[in-house]
Amino acid sequence: MPDVTKEDVLECLKSVRHEAIGGDVVSQGVVSDVFVADGKVFFSITVPAHLAQKLEPLRLAAEDAVKAMDGVRGAMVALTAEKKPGNKSSSPQPAPPQPQQPAQAQPTGNKPGVPGVGAIIAVASGKGGVGKSTTAVNLALGLQAIGLKVGVLDADIYGPSIPRLLNIKGQPQQADGRMLKPMEAYGLKVMSMGFLVGEETPMIWRGPMVVSALTQMLREVEWGQLDVIVVDMPPGTGDAQLTLAQRVPLAGAVIVSTPQDLALIDARKGINMFKKVDVPLLGIVENMSYFLCPSCGERADIFGHGGARDEAQKIGVPFLGAVPLHMDIRENSDAGTPVVASAPDGIHAGIYRDMANTAWENVQKDQQAREQAAPSIVFE
Repeated sequence: MPDVTKEDVLECLKSVRHEAIGGDVVSQGVVSDVFVADGKVFFSITVPAHLAQKLEPLRLAAEDAVKAMDGVRGAMVALTAEKKPGNKSSSPQPAPPQPQQPAQAQPTGNKPGVPGVGAIIAVASGKGGVGKSTTAVNLALGLQAIGLKVGVLDADIYGPSIPRLLNIKGQPQQADGRMLKPMEAYGLKVMSMGFLVGEETPMIWRGPMVVSALTQMLREVEWGQLDVIVVDMPPGTGDAQLTLAQRVPLAGAVIVSTPQDLALIDARKGINMFKKVDVPLLGIVENMSYFLCPSCGERADIFGHGGARDEAQKIGVPFLGAVPLHMDIRENSDAGTPVVASAPDGIHAGIYRDMANTAWENVQKDQQAREQAAPSIVFE
């Protein structure tokens, strides 16, 4: 099977045209960010914002054309209204980006859900390196342990960890030429960019392409009937996080932090972001809360202790629990055998199950509260 290059893709795309742009997508200079990895092709098509819906057939035509190329095993194409600097094309130019509105001004109702999925929970952190992905996987398994059907979406495009944490290899299959079938492990249905590109392949994308990829991985996957999808969010509070919070009907968010002040400073930013977009906060997890020496049993608060609990009490957010810094958690995570699945009777699995149970109770309480607060129509 021949290796496909960026130049091959652009040559193929010269056959894709639409009257609204006045020619083919290459000569009109609207193709950008072509990226080829492991036989998968990713690129975006820059269009005027007001024509985005009308030009959806153009995106589909470009995607189908590239998928038909020899050596291509899949394609992901995004429409974006981002204006490319220095684009001298005579084609219609995208509308200038509008000033960013305050997050709280964005509408939060009427967000389209995912067919067959009852609830979506985000697991987030203000910064990387606090064990967010490990927490997300074990929380998902904890939710499964209480009888729920669970999926996991790895939303960290730049650094996907879920394939390694669940020891999933291979690539997802297409169901009907467009929808992808999720991978499975430990009874969880899973989707990640890590299944589509090599583990060491860097994703050098701008924000609009990341957002489009996340949307497709959520809405163009055959999840089936699930009670909940756990979303392992990217660290921080950037474009991807804000867009997901605004466009996806999140049932709530779990914030992961370590105890020390520096981590809590960043955790507060994540908490404030979710508050501004009206996403319920299900609770805070204090990860790496303390260390017990396996030889002498002495406890050491390496990163301090209780900071996340104190923060939760101060701002009125539930505290879900404290997870110790322990070799078993680290070794099982590296091996792709998360502790809730590999040692279900162990103390660490119990901690995660308790946190999952509390988080799910908080989801149900919030849903009940919203239903009671909704206005009722009385016919007289």
